[in-house]
Amino acid sequence: MRDVITSGNALVAKAAIECGCNFFGGYPITPSSEIAHEMSVLLPKNGGTFIQMEDEISGVSVALGAAMSGAKAMTASSGPGISLKAEQIGLGFIAEIPLVVVNVMRGGPSTGLPTRVAQGDILQAKNPSHGDMCSLVVAPGNLSEIYTQTVRAFNLANRFSTPVFLLLDETIGHMQGRAFLPEANEITITPRREFKGDPKDYNPYEAGPDEPATLNPFFKGYHYHITGLHHGPSGFPTEDGDIVAYNTNRLFNKFLHHMDEIDDYEEYKLEDAEICVICYGSVSLAAKEAVNKAREAGIKAGIFRPITLWPSPEKKLKEIGKKFNKILVAELNMGQYYGEIVRCMLRDDIKTLFKANGRPLSPSEILNKIKEF
Repeated sequence: MRDVITSGNALVAKAAIECGCNFFGGYPITPSSEIAHEMSVLLPKNGGTFIQMEDEISGVSVALGAAMSGAKAMTASSGPGISLKAEQIGLGFIAEIPLVVVNVMRGGPSTGLPTRVAQGDILQAKNPSHGDMCSLVVAPGNLSEIYTQTVRAFNLANRFSTPVFLLLDETIGHMQGRAFLPEANEITITPRREFKGDPKDYNPYEAGPDEPATLNPFFKGYHYHITGLHHGPSGFPTEDGDIVAYNTNRLFNKFLHHMDEIDDYEEYKLEDAEICVICYGSVSLAAKEAVNKAREAGIKAGIFRPITLWPSPEKKLKEIGKKFNKILVAELNMGQYYGEIVRCMLRDDIKTLFKANGRPLSPSEILNKIKEF
């Protein structure tokens, strides 16, 4: 176990390098720019390639191109940049290209509050592009977890042949503190899916109804086509309704039928709790202090924190909805995850604490809301 003092954004870069990322394409934007800066220093030292493009669109485009060629690729941005990357992110989803997309959230919409904190891109991360799609999104809640969830994001991208969102926010991205990390040689690395049979038999999109494509890197002798159009087994475009329906369902079911691999969450002092606080990301740090102070005052509170936000831990949220009469949802937005919680729990009596003015939620604000029960 390594004991380091650093920032959240720096930990994203460190984890990426140590799990084998060898390409970064992007464009600087507050509050994610430190990720690009760190990668510009670390990648050349580790045999990788860093390229700063002229804008966000080209940044994600070169990252996708590198991934198609076999690189373990990443791009990073914030809300406005993700908006610009949206069309190419959609290409990544339909073509099933493994890529890690980091979003260090800030206040919005539009230019919003570039240097302030928010969790306003939760719904954007669920549907980052037009059309029917199922997105895979992880949100670490502390510095140590930024490292481990970055590694996990790369593993999920390879396992499911898909872009994966890593959601931070300004507070946790810029937070400087102590983190405990596994040794680099102790982390588990999931290899990219690769077909190794006769090239004549290779059809990258010939996959089971809940399985991902197997997208071999370019330049290895396997002939196929990549397109943003709906496509058949070889990747060439099709308008066959049955094939389109099959693949659309498959792009959902490759996640939804494997939730045992995707679900990740934390329960904090929930065993004997009477009040459940649901939060994620940096809000959970303030919530833990609030819960500890509530316990000192004789109030039995606990926390449920989804780490995988999308697909949501629907089964667990339903269990919590049945177990707890008193539930508080705390978010740095106007309730973007609250709607999913209500959908899962089928309840309209959940208390909320929303804040969207660029300032963090304090432990005292959360504690005061807990005391209202």
